[in-house]
Amino acid sequence: MFWLRLAAVTRGAGGLWKLAHVAARFMHKHYRFKFGISIPYDTEIGPGFYIGHFGGIVVSRDARIGRNCNISQGVTIGQVNRGERKGVPVLGDNIHIGAGAVLLGAIKVGNGCAIGANAVLTRDLDDNSVAVGIPAKVISTKGSEGYVEYCDYPNA
Repeated sequence: MFWLRLAAVTRGAGGLWKLAHVAARFMHKHYRFKFGISIPYDTEIGPGFYIGHFGGIVVSRDARIGRNCNISQGVTIGQVNRGERKGVPVLGDNIHIGAGAVLLGAIKVGNGCAIGANAVLTRDLDDNSVAVGIPAKVISTKGSEGYVEYCDYPNA
């Protein structure tokens, strides 16, 4: 995360910061292959982003991830290139995404949602929804309380 954040902050900078940006992009790419986590450095990610386990995580460049989002291994947050859901997901704050879950298309995931393991989400989720299955269906409105860690970051 350090190299991802440094590459994002120094993008477009000049002077020594440009050198820092190049080094950060190189290290980010190195760790992307080493750990099997593909998150482009210019993806919008809020503070408190947490990856529970390494491996198999793919996030689209244009996706937006809110504050305090917990992602497990094998998660894909991807783009759909045609149809009514053409685009990328936008995730709110305090979201938990279980292992192997797939979020596709121009969907909005509300604040405080929990998405179960191996769920395939292709529709919007209201705040505090719990979605499971293929295709994902809402089974509860208890949300992600108790699942999301590291929520003590100040507002940025």
